[in-house]
Amino acid sequence: MSGINKVILVGHLGKDPEVRHLDGGVTVASFPLATSETYNKDGKRVEQTEWHNIVLWRGLAEVASKYLQKGKLVYIEGKLRTRSFEDKEKVKKYVTEIVAENFTMLGRKSDFEQSPTTPTHQNTETKIEDEFTIGPSDENGDLPF
Repeated sequence: MSGINKVILVGHLGKDPEVRHLDGGVTVASFPLATSETYNKDGKRVEQTEWHNIVLWRGLAEVASKYLQKGKLVYIEGKLRTRSFEDKEKVKKYVTEIVAENFTMLGRKSDFEQSPTTPTHQNTETKIEDEFTIGPSDENGDLPF
């Protein structure tokens, strides 16, 4: 059996996507994504933020460059990739990135009023609360599914 490499993140863009066009017309976009979690420590609420390097290729990169902006809330599915490179001093460096396979813009509709409408092949923007809300139970106390 083969392994599974799946990443799901919900977070805010740390900056606008940086878009590059490689040889052969291949488009790549990248941006940092911040995810935060809160917990209680010694009776105080503490927020911890993690930063993730997101990379999108080809058509997904084109869509991201048009519709994603710094601060926007986004749901991303992808996989982890680690690659190596040599810096200017010829020192080998490693970087781990999330290669996005798809994304969904989240938030209030008003967050996107100045942006063009999302293409139909991408998921439309929705409130994150609506994404994960379970409906009310029926009169017998059972869930409606």
